Amino acid sequence: MRREEPVGSVAIRVSRFSHYFGAEQTLAELDLDINRNEILGIIGPARSGKSTFLCALNRLNDLVRGSRVEGRIEIDGRNIYDADVDVIELRRKLGTVFATPIPLPRSILENVAFGPRMAGVRDRVRLDEVVRDSLEKAGLWEEVKDRLDTSGLKLSGGQQQRLCLARILALKPEFILLDEPTSGLDPISTMKIEDSLRKLKKDYTIILVTNNTKQAARVADRTAFFLNGGLIEIGPTAGIFTAPADKRTDDYLRGRFG
Repeated sequence: MRREEPVGSVAIRVSRFSHYFGAEQTLAELDLDINRNEILGIIGPARSGKSTFLCALNRLNDLVRGSRVEGRIEIDGRNIYDADVDVIELRRKLGTVFATPIPLPRSILENVAFGPRMAGVRDRVRLDEVVRDSLEKAGLWEEVKDRLDTSGLKLSGGQQQRLCLARILALKPEFILLDEPTSGLDPISTMKIEDSLRKLKKDYTIILVTNNTKQAARVADRTAFFLNGGLIEIGPTAGIFTAPADKRTDDYLRGRFG
């Protein structure tokens, strides 16, 4: 495997990390660094470990019986699997957007304000500021600013996904994790989300799992190729797509399997 030495500040360091569901190994001794304020694209065929890795970062795998890990994932120099880590706080720090948008059965405004309210923000002026800022960052404000009292369930699929993105931004995460965020969306909605991600990376570190290799080529600063739970190679996206070091990466990108 070619390991690209990252440039600049490291946000997440993964060292010899493995994951198991019972006797089944799903991730095998991963070693990689994720830089601050980059978009890292993760590609690979089905069952390659992409989504499992994403869920290892926010410890959602812990919710599945039989889940166990070996090795380390460090954020700010601390192993997130240490026994005294506050998992709720960890998940707030790593906001996650899934493939299927699930708005709350509330107004657009309340969808975004719900998290800050639960975190103790009560001042209406402050809440309104958070709602507007989050919707602007998600690229949705101009489309909904005159109907914030409308149910989030009445938005289009692409708008619902951007609403879910705004909802996590309202909680001020440090990282944005995205698991196939545009898999069910039309090209226009996909473009709007990709545009938002490019703007967001100046303030956030973004990890994008995608089966759409063209999407990774368009928006990722670096790309990692996963196969059978292992990291095959990682490097600048242009290099991965034009001159991959490993034949398996080249075969995948050329559509020979996957």
